[in-house]
Amino acid sequence: MTRHVVVIGAGIVGVSAAIWLQRAGARVTVIDRAAPGKGTSHGNAGVLAASGVAPVTGPGLLTKAPFMLLDKDYPLYLRLSYLPRLLPWLRKYLAQANDTDTRRISAALAPIVSDSVEQHKSLTADLGLSDWVTDSDYVFAYRKRADFDAEAYTWALRASAGFAPALIEGRNVQDYEPNLGAEITFLATLKDHGFIRDPGGYVMALAEAFKQGDGTIMQAEVKDFDFTDGKITAVQTLQGTVSCDDVVLATGVWSKPLMAKLGLKIPLESERGYHVIFEGATGGPTRPTMIASGKFVATPMAQGVRCAGILEFGGLDSGPSKAPLALLRRQAKAAFPHLKASTEIEWLGHRPAPSDSLPLIGQVGTSRVYTAFGHHHIGLTGGPKTGRLIAGMIMDQPTNTDMTPYHPQRFSNA
Repeated sequence: MTRHVVVIGAGIVGVSAAIWLQRAGARVTVIDRAAPGKGTSHGNAGVLAASGVAPVTGPGLLTKAPFMLLDKDYPLYLRLSYLPRLLPWLRKYLAQANDTDTRRISAALAPIVSDSVEQHKSLTADLGLSDWVTDSDYVFAYRKRADFDAEAYTWALRASAGFAPALIEGRNVQDYEPNLGAEITFLATLKDHGFIRDPGGYVMALAEAFKQGDGTIMQAEVKDFDFTDGKITAVQTLQGTVSCDDVVLATGVWSKPLMAKLGLKIPLESERGYHVIFEGATGGPTRPTMIASGKFVATPMAQGVRCAGILEFGGLDSGPSKAPLALLRRQAKAAFPHLKASTEIEWLGHRPAPSDSLPLIGQVGTSRVYTAFGHHHIGLTGGPKTGRLIAGMIMDQPTNTDMTPYHPQRFSNA
């Protein structure tokens, strides 16, 4: 009998899971309160960051963080009014800022991201959507070699995952990327990466292909679940009840209250991220470029140059802050002094940040509820792989990936 799987969340993770489930023979309904690709899956840097194995919580963060917050040119912000609510999560988060935990987290991130380009190509290959995935180098731009050397710990983590950079110095920098300013004198470039020129449009195109394969997309808000003998039987929405055999919970930071319905308290916070699109831009990069001094990525996209990054803690309800957007503009103009645009578009979104920087992927007990959220900075990068793994679990297709680090009940005793 054909299984009916409800996927909650129409971002890259949810839509990827839906496609892989459909390919495996399941009947699938995707439910989201917004249209596909309108949330965090829209507002990212578009990079398929296969080398994205280094968590924010590296050794020394606890002592560095106060100075970062005081530095007007460092992309870390905190709304002080939100601090009391943030503290319980923050204590757990900063407790990971040591060598042992950083290496453990990095090793667990590698299977989710390191084959990202291949996974996106596998997802799109028979859907007629291969043109959405662009192969490219991923560039890290530094003012001087000493700045690169100062990140030796992070580069060692990337090397352990199989990503060692080619180095470009001096006059060769502008030969490689002509629009970079003279203050950038050192590049570290990585092969086997890629990017998406319109992340929101990409997810919408995937969702449309899913619908053409007899998939169902329902725009509704999920409120609760129904269980019989401890197993899921239905999802309750404001538009009515949807019966099902399995559920995939892939709605990012908004998964936290739904997990509470299952009796699980997840240490998950919104890491607010910003981007500015320089629409119709000239004078920008020709490939995704991380500007190390500002910790943001500039990516050439269909709409223009998108500069995305910033780390702000301020919860889900507050509007955008002015300072992060001003910093993005200032840093972008410094890195690309000839950057010009017809208009500028601002965006604020919410990255789902678990306290241990690892996504939650797996079944909650024997409930037939599966989690696929908490990807922090690697949602677009790791979405197709996560969707494939979840589909395999539900449809009893074995994987050779050790899923222990991502277990959704790992916080039960925390």
